[in-house]
Amino acid sequence: MGSLFFPLPSSYVSMLKTLERYQKCSYGAVEVSRPSKELEGVLKLKSKFESLQRTQRYLMQQPDFIHEIFDPEYSRNLLGEDLGPLNTKELEQLERQLETSLKQVRSTKTQFMLDQLSDLQNKEQVLVESNKALTRKLDEISVKNHLQLSWESGEQSMPYGHQQAQSQGFFQPLECNPTLQIGYNPAGSSQLSAPSNAQNVNGFIPGWML
Repeated sequence: MGSLFFPLPSSYVSMLKTLERYQKCSYGAVEVSRPSKELEGVLKLKSKFESLQRTQRYLMQQPDFIHEIFDPEYSRNLLGEDLGPLNTKELEQLERQLETSLKQVRSTKTQFMLDQLSDLQNKEQVLVESNKALTRKLDEISVKNHLQLSWESGEQSMPYGHQQAQSQGFFQPLECNPTLQIGYNPAGSSQLSAPSNAQNVNGFIPGWML
């Protein structure tokens, strides 16, 4: 395959030249509190370049990435093309690579689905709590309305009860004579016979004796 060499694009080369010019600049005339636009642009380019360098070092350590970059046939083999010239060992290696890639895809998909499930469960919990809060609110409103209706019905029935109590106050129970008895009463007969005796004394005869 030859020596491994990862050529940098022209944009990266120009970025390096810009960084070199930046290093040669004098910092004495630049205010720290108010940096110039050119200095800000150079700092941004420097941070991007360092990030790209870290990414490049990581990718260079991956053998699959090396195969894809420097061996285009390997990429076609992964797609199922040009498999005729491959021997048994190469086919087994390709199969293991495909299985590894498939496992990674499934793992990523499973993690994505688990994240979605967790998100849906959180939303479900929020909806359940909202439903409970609404139910409590409806119960409070129902109890409040019931108490209000009971209070209003009590106020409407109070004048009638008060008037009935007053009307009952006008009618006093009659006092009964405990001496009133059915039958012969000696005291009563003596009182009734007293006028008769008085009339007999005066010479009058009672009518019932005529």
